[in-house]
Amino acid sequence: MNKIGFATVAASALTAAFLGLAAPALAAPTGPGNAQDTISKLEADGYTVIVNRIGSSPLEQASVVAVRSGQTYSRTDHSGAGDDLSTKLLNKTVYVDVK
Repeated sequence: MNKIGFATVAASALTAAFLGLAAPALAAPTGPGNAQDTISKLEADGYTVIVNRIGSSPLEQASVVAVRSGQTYSRTDHSGAGDDLSTKLLNKTVYVDVK
């Protein structure tokens, strides 16, 4: 792989990692609402949501304590035309702590 190709792959990986880590914080709903509203909004935005619960109250009565980013899976490969590389987001995970 030539130097330009390596630089392109490295830049794509760094960009994907940065966006993957920053997105859950930006996507977390703010304002009044319950844990179920937050979880539904994140799932509608394409996140796989893993819920960590404290207590046994229903999600409709629980409040969100924290939203943390999880693993983001992407694939970078040739698009088929020339040496162009493309990155495709496969899955993004977020952890929601509720109480």
